[in-house]
Formats: sequence, structure tokens, C-alpha cells
Amino acid sequence: MNKQEQYVAAIDIGTTKIVAIVGSKNENGKIEILGLSKALSRGVKRGVVLNIEETVSAIETTVQDVQKRSGIAFSEVFVGIAGQHIKSMKSRGYIMRDAYDDEIKKEEVFKLIEDMHKIHIDIGEEIIHVIPQNFIVDNETGVKSPIGMCGRRLEANFHIVIGQVAAAKNIEKCIRKAGLIVKDMILEPLASSDAVLTDDEKEAGVVLVDIGGGTTDVAVYYDNIIRHTAVIPFGGNVITKDIKEGCAILHRHAESLKIQYGSALGDIAPDDKVVSIPGISGREPKEISFKSLAYIIQSRMEEIIDAVNFEIQNSGYADKLAAGMVITGGGAMLRHLPQLMKFKTAMDVRIGIPNEHLSGSAKNEINQPMYATSVGLIMRGFEYLETYKKKFNAGKKDEFVNQVAATPVRENGPEVIAEEKNEPDEEDRLTLTDKIKSMLTKIFEVEDQKIS
Repeated sequence: MNKQEQYVAAIDIGTTKIVAIVGSKNENGKIEILGLSKALSRGVKRGVVLNIEETVSAIETTVQDVQKRSGIAFSEVFVGIAGQHIKSMKSRGYIMRDAYDDEIKKEEVFKLIEDMHKIHIDIGEEIIHVIPQNFIVDNETGVKSPIGMCGRRLEANFHIVIGQVAAAKNIEKCIRKAGLIVKDMILEPLASSDAVLTDDEKEAGVVLVDIGGGTTDVAVYYDNIIRHTAVIPFGGNVITKDIKEGCAILHRHAESLKIQYGSALGDIAPDDKVVSIPGISGREPKEISFKSLAYIIQSRMEEIIDAVNFEIQNSGYADKLAAGMVITGGGAMLRHLPQLMKFKTAMDVRIGIPNEHLSGSAKNEINQPMYATSVGLIMRGFEYLETYKKKFNAGKKDEFVNQVAATPVRENGPEVIAEEKNEPDEEDRLTLTDKIKSMLTKIFEVEDQKIS
């Protein structure tokens, strides 16, 4: 395997599954998945790690498996963050400049963004992403990139994503205990959006709905800018729980019923079809009608759709979403869900799969809604890598590339890069906010190069 190739590894820590994935990028800019492994997630509830040991065990299992499948030993990973603790807010900031005729520099834009990291938030929270919506230079509104313009007052509207410090630290701790290092944390709705939304949809206006096991992520785009994000604290698991309680059956049987025979529309479910479920501990089998099952699913799914509708209205862009809605995640595979979504929201609805960005022999296996976030994390990882490389001179080696380049995998599993120490190293002492600030600096340097 070519040592000069570049790889990105990512881990998607979900409520129902934990996915480890490794990918490379071909000459056409497509993502080729070199290895993927998933394991049941037992230590996560509604996107938040509640049991460190069980989560670490699942991560180690998937990492060892994906390293053997791909033949790549990696030490750094990109990780998604979501959960019911995630919230967003809008804010506005400005700076007054010394002179009208001096060009606006990237340092001034960065200062404006950095000031947003100082806004008041609740104790125990930290800012994960600060996303500029648009800039205003003096009275000129709707400016996408003010660098190079002249003006006295530089102003901007921002979309700010906030999460709990403890939740982010627990994710980092799980990754570190598994012998890996978190290269960057990425909000999962942003990753899923990269994987399944087209540029045309983002320009026209679209809402992404990622239905996972424990949470439903929402992202609203308009004019190629993300305008609103939200994490709704329930997903496919609440449907399974309702089936379990409504039919008085075991959880595994309820999940199997939902996947194999479930429908989101009770009215079109057949009246004369039933499915037999084994009785508990030798008791008589139970017969459950398809129609009863569908009505249970529809009732709970309508609650999720109502919550999504609330977030769409709250975004302020409900009447500008010409491209309608894209649903993805494991929950999007439920039969007749697009029809129910269209009926309840009056929007065009399609199922989002990451087919546009994939190539290679593993394309068919990965090309499913449940892997949208995982593929998106790989894509975001390459964006980070390309931005990172431009910081260096052409002759200087990229440390990140060296760390994820192909190396033989040890027979007894992945090599632990660094044992836990009582005294944290420099990487551990950096807060998530510091990493985000560093990342923003790199992004604006690259944008400045593009403009110039």
C-alpha cells in the first residue's frame, strides 16, 4: 500500500451503534471506504455517554476490527458529537475600524468571530461551533466574505452551537481509553449534511432530518449557509419501546417487528395480515396485526415530526425551503415514512444516502442512510486535513498524514499510542474551544488565499 496515501479515520458514537470507519480520497475527489465496522452501543443514551467502560469496550472492538479489515493502524480520529444537551442560538457582533479606506483583513474577521466565544453562556457549557451567517460592512448587508472590502463598521450575524463540557469530555475520555486521540469533534448534523445534501439543495433551502436511535438531528440550510441546528431528544428507540409496551413483548422482538413489518402509515396497512411472536418463557405465542403495529409506529412518529416542524418554524426559514426535506439515519429506512413526512409537513421529501460522494468496491455496502454521519465525518476530516496542510511549506511533512499513513497492524490488536498519565499532555490540556478557535484561524487563512 502506498505510504504517501492519506487516510482519515472517524468514530460515530451513537445510541444504538458505534461505527469505526477509515477512508481515503481518490483523484476524482470521491471518498473510498477502506474499512468499516460497527458494534452495539450499550453505554450511550440519547447521544450522551453514560457508561464509560461499555462505550470504551465497543470502541475498542470496532477499532480493532476496522484496522484488521483495512490494514491501517491509526492513532487519531474525528468524532461526532450530538445528544440532547446540544442547543443553538443566534448572536450578532461588530467591531469599529480605525479608517474607512483600509481593506478589511482576515485578522479583523477572526477577532469578530473570537469575540463570539466570549458571550455569556450557562455554567458547564461551552461553545462548539461559531458559524458566520452573513456580514455587514457599514450599510452593505448580505456580504459573504468581507475580506478586502473597505468600511468603518464590520458587523456579522452568527449561528452558535453550544454543548455541555462534561458530555464532550466524556467522549474524549472514551476515545483516549481506547488508545486513540480525538483530532477534532464535529457536530453530527453538519457531518450528515455534507454526506447527503447537494449544493443545489443547500442553495435553494432544505432541512435535513437525521433520525437516529436516541436522537433526531435537524439542520436547516438556505443560500448555502446553515441557518439552524437542533437535536431532538428522541428517535427510533421510542418507537421500539412503544411497540414493546403496546404489544407486551420483548424488546428484541419489538425491534425486529419494526424493521421487518413496520409501516409509518396505519391506514394503508393490511387488515388481514398478522405476525406471530414467540411467547415469553414458553408461554403461548402472540399474534399482532400489521395494522395495529402500523398505528403504534405512526402515532409516535407523528410526535417526532411535530418536534421537527417546531424547529423548522423556529429557524425562521420555513417559507424558504424550496428543496423541501431530506431524511436520513437508521430511522429513515422505516416503510412509508417519506409519505407520512410529506403529508404532515407539506414538503417534498426524499431519503438521503451518501451515494454522491462514494466510490470503490465498498460503495454498495456503505450506501445506506444509517451510515450518513460516518461518511460525513470522513468528509469533514479531509476538509480539516487539507486546511491543515496549507499551513505548512510545501517541503515540510504533515504530521497528521504521517500518523494516519498505512502501517502494518499488529496481530494482537492496535498499538496503544500513549498510556494514560496523571499529568495531562499538551493535547489534553487544550479545551475544545481552543481547538475550534485554532481551526477557525486555519479556515480563514485558506479563504483569504482563495480571495486573493
